[in-house]
Amino acid sequence: MSTTTSHSPESEGAPESTGRGARLIHNEVTTEIPVHLLFRDETEPVSVPLAPAVVGRRRGTGEQPRVARRAAAPARPRPAPWTDAEPEERPARVLPGAAGVLAGAAGVAGCVLASWWAGALPPLAVDTLGLPVHAGAGLGGPQWAALAGSGALGLFGFGGLARGRTGHAWVLGLFGRYRGTVRRTGLMWVNPLLLRRRIDVRLRHWRSDPIPAVDANGVALRVVVLVVWRVRDTARAALGVEDHQRYLRECVEAALARVLAQLPTDLPPGAARTAEAGTLRNTEAVGEALTRLVAADAAAVGLQVFSTQPLRVEYAPEVAAVMQRRRLAALDAQHRDKVLTSVVDSVEDTVTRLTVRGLVELDDYERKALVKDLTVAFYTGHGER
Repeated sequence: MSTTTSHSPESEGAPESTGRGARLIHNEVTTEIPVHLLFRDETEPVSVPLAPAVVGRRRGTGEQPRVARRAAAPARPRPAPWTDAEPEERPARVLPGAAGVLAGAAGVAGCVLASWWAGALPPLAVDTLGLPVHAGAGLGGPQWAALAGSGALGLFGFGGLARGRTGHAWVLGLFGRYRGTVRRTGLMWVNPLLLRRRIDVRLRHWRSDPIPAVDANGVALRVVVLVVWRVRDTARAALGVEDHQRYLRECVEAALARVLAQLPTDLPPGAARTAEAGTLRNTEAVGEALTRLVAADAAAVGLQVFSTQPLRVEYAPEVAAVMQRRRLAALDAQHRDKVLTSVVDSVEDTVTRLTVRGLVELDDYERKALVKDLTVAFYTGHGER
């Protein structure tokens, strides 16, 4: 089978070759396609690597070659706007107090020398005729500069002196930003431009006033708690909340509302004594639950809570009288039940012993009379005790 190929203007001047892949058709887009692929009899797909190429436009038209476009590079994500991170305690940079004292003394000495230089101080010497000799003649530019520099050095030296005490820390800030915490003790020098805020980091305890609450039955209560705590992270305690002590009090009130509303205050009449563990009278379990909740809430502002124990759980004044009468009635009924049970057991034991040993022979009528007399006697005896 013979084929006839026509010469295109683009193929003129191209070197001829014996191989079938020598003649090429230049695609106007991006690739070069071999001519023999257009006249293949095989139906199988042929994979030919096609690389981007420079495509020439029509000759003689003055058009410039066009290069295939590459895939656009992915756009870079814009950086997030700068925000101040959550405050976390870190040590601040301070100098020993001796450095501040030396700087202040140097500033004072410089002020004295500048004043003497300007002639503001009495003369230090006289000439041969007995006239005073002044070091200067008024405050000029150099004198003013020396006086101002010495004064600034003295103010910075003495103004930055601070005394660190045991159990206290300084939280430093500048223009609203946190600059560190000073936990050192003794005399030190701190930049006087920094704002200082003293925080007590000692172990502290807080005894609350009666806090209103309700139990599982909706009865109004008044609870007094004792909280043992300290400041662990001064940066969060000073900057993370407006008032960390007030925040701790509110955390205690919230924990009381959650824990006390799950348990009754006292046992109902006739309940087993072992069920008292499920009431608010079990102060150990209630204290553990309160400590766990308060410690979790206070940790967010740098406070460490060691214990939260209820000291007193009482009924509110408006219901105290009613609940007291109800409790007394329940106790009286419980006491009567115990006494009656004891009397009945005593009577039964007495009658059983008399009849089993054969001391008496009783019919039903006599047995009932004996039981009645013994019950009255035993019950009267218990009442006199």
